[in-house]
Amino acid sequence: MVTVEERYEHLEKTIRGYNISADLSQIRAAYEYAREHHGEQMRRDGTPFITHPINVAQIVAEMRLDSESIIAALLHDCIEDTDTTYEDVAKIFGVTVADIVDGVTKLTRVKYSTMEEEQMENLRKMLFAMSRDIRVILIKIADRLHNMRTMEYQTPAKQKKKAFETMEIYAPIAHRLGLAKMKWELEDLSLKYLDPVAYREITERLEADSADHNQFLGGIQKKIQAKLTEMEVPNAVVYGRVKHPYSIYRKMYAQEKTMEEIYDLFALRVLVDTVADCYNVLGAVHDLYKPILGRFKDYIATPKPNMYQSLHTTVIGDEGIPFEVQIRTYDMHAIAEYGVAAHWKYKQGIRTNGGEGTYEWIRRLLENQEDADAEEFIHSLKVDLFAEEVFVFTPRGDVVNLPAGATPIDFAYSIHSAIGNTMVGAKVNGRMVGYDHVLHNGDVVEINTSKSAKGPSRDWMNIAKSSEARSKIRQWFKRERREENIAQGRASFEAELKHAGLTMSQVTAADALPAILKRLSFQTLDELYAAIGYGGYTALKAVNRIRDELQQMSRAAAIEKAAQAAEEAKAVQTGKPPAPRRSKSEKGIIVEGLSNCLVKFSKCCTPVPGDEIVGFITRGYGVSVHRRDCPNAAQDRRTGADQGRWIKVTWSDDIREAYSTALEVVCKDRPNLLVDISTALSTTKVSITGMNVHATADGFAIFHVTISVTDAKQLDQVMRKLHGISSVMKVNRPAG
Repeated sequence: MVTVEERYEHLEKTIRGYNISADLSQIRAAYEYAREHHGEQMRRDGTPFITHPINVAQIVAEMRLDSESIIAALLHDCIEDTDTTYEDVAKIFGVTVADIVDGVTKLTRVKYSTMEEEQMENLRKMLFAMSRDIRVILIKIADRLHNMRTMEYQTPAKQKKKAFETMEIYAPIAHRLGLAKMKWELEDLSLKYLDPVAYREITERLEADSADHNQFLGGIQKKIQAKLTEMEVPNAVVYGRVKHPYSIYRKMYAQEKTMEEIYDLFALRVLVDTVADCYNVLGAVHDLYKPILGRFKDYIATPKPNMYQSLHTTVIGDEGIPFEVQIRTYDMHAIAEYGVAAHWKYKQGIRTNGGEGTYEWIRRLLENQEDADAEEFIHSLKVDLFAEEVFVFTPRGDVVNLPAGATPIDFAYSIHSAIGNTMVGAKVNGRMVGYDHVLHNGDVVEINTSKSAKGPSRDWMNIAKSSEARSKIRQWFKRERREENIAQGRASFEAELKHAGLTMSQVTAADALPAILKRLSFQTLDELYAAIGYGGYTALKAVNRIRDELQQMSRAAAIEKAAQAAEEAKAVQTGKPPAPRRSKSEKGIIVEGLSNCLVKFSKCCTPVPGDEIVGFITRGYGVSVHRRDCPNAAQDRRTGADQGRWIKVTWSDDIREAYSTALEVVCKDRPNLLVDISTALSTTKVSITGMNVHATADGFAIFHVTISVTDAKQLDQVMRKLHGISSVMKVNRPAG
């Protein structure tokens, strides 16, 4: 058994091996602090809890990170699992270390309760966004790696849950950061618990064939090494490997391949000093072995997004077995193995323009890159991929994605309209905050609600950052406070009207109001006032459009008056009476005695050109046009108080538009009836704007069809076509 002290001494030895300037006294102090505060805590495998932070620090040291990273790794569970606070860590070890530890703690609190694809992407984005210092991510991945290495001591349910999280969250992040070795191990350990049967089959097969594999790889390795020695390629190293289990699993099960069909089951790697040597080695390999067409990739000329560079070629060995050869420089190898973690070591070597392109991805990923030595450069590594978004938690641990600058109001409405409408207060990280408090990545937000809440304040419209929240607030005011909205909207409208030098009498004039409402796209003035009151429309916009409309009407009236005067003058000169003036049509309708009048077609009878029609002057809606045979326009209804509101209307001669009308088709139900009716309608070349059908208990089907026709003649053709369909009993035009 290795003692705790021996584990720590091994860690120090690793650190000395790559960082002679490391602050070992502070690292020792962090180890002692963590050991003291974790005290008697034990892990499930029966070892003292302190062994976990030491092992995480060991993984971090193997990534060759700086002293602060090692210290933070040793302390990473102190805030989470002991009475240690952020302030305690900051006071003893500095604010930078405290920030890293706090960042790791926040990531540890993430609950992966829903595993939808969108949620996964949000979680991955959130991890980047809230870990503004890249070391937080690196330590968290190291933490997860050690936990996966000791997962055998957990319950089967927890093993599967953690393995799934690792495969979906941490392995992709490791890949994005170029941490190839860690990605492979995380995938293999996850597979062990997600599909234990397949994992066991693959590993047992690899173990059983290991002697043959080693012999095969050894022979090729010697042959290539001898060739490179003969070519005098300096410092060339050749070694072989077998593909890792998850990679084999993915190809076998996703692509339905056998092990024998996997081309790159075996791989040899050649490490050299320069890029020129890489291409020389490629030529040598192709001299020794026959390459497989289409299996060559040049990632040196076109690096992968995560900085990976290498030459890949698949060739056929002497035994007819294919294998892959990867050729790269030592610098490329370090980045391939450790990605971002390795990059800072080479910062000093890329100050010239020639080297900058190699690290284009790292410049996009990291917020600050100052020319600095290795130890200083790691301090400036920050992730800010998603500056326009903020990721916060619900109390249950679900992630909510909001726009930057979002407040508790945005959060509440993103959960549900009812939460926002009944909100009476908010807590962020357990503390009460104001409605205008700006949320930050990693905040835990809790909304207090009350059934007796008065609803949102109008001020919230100015506080909310998301269009979703503002829209829902407007909807609430529109629905719940109509009378208040109308009163407030009318006051705003009249004030703006006065400011523009207009009067209400100009707006409400009988010949002006219908045209004004049509221009504003409202049915009544109350609708306009309500929209202004709840914020859906502005008084300024309404008044500007009204002023434009009144000016147009004034110009049109002046032109009309001038034309009429000219005709009368001409009549006096010629002695002939002036020709009767024809009113202007609206929607193909001429209203007797009125011009520029708002017209709408009644939905009860849907008249079309050719129908006999009559008009009814509504209150604020203009003239409603009915068919004369509509029950709502029956003669007995044209009496009493409304008698004077019925008016003569006629169809204009210049009709150019199609008119919507409704049909009711009564049929004996049978298979394919809907297909036959749809086909018949399509042959008439009319537009179908709506159709619904319901079956009756006595075996009939009633279709309600809405179509657009140019006139009654075309409508008659459609009705005759429908009558001709088998099982159609009756085709009506509904009215009333």
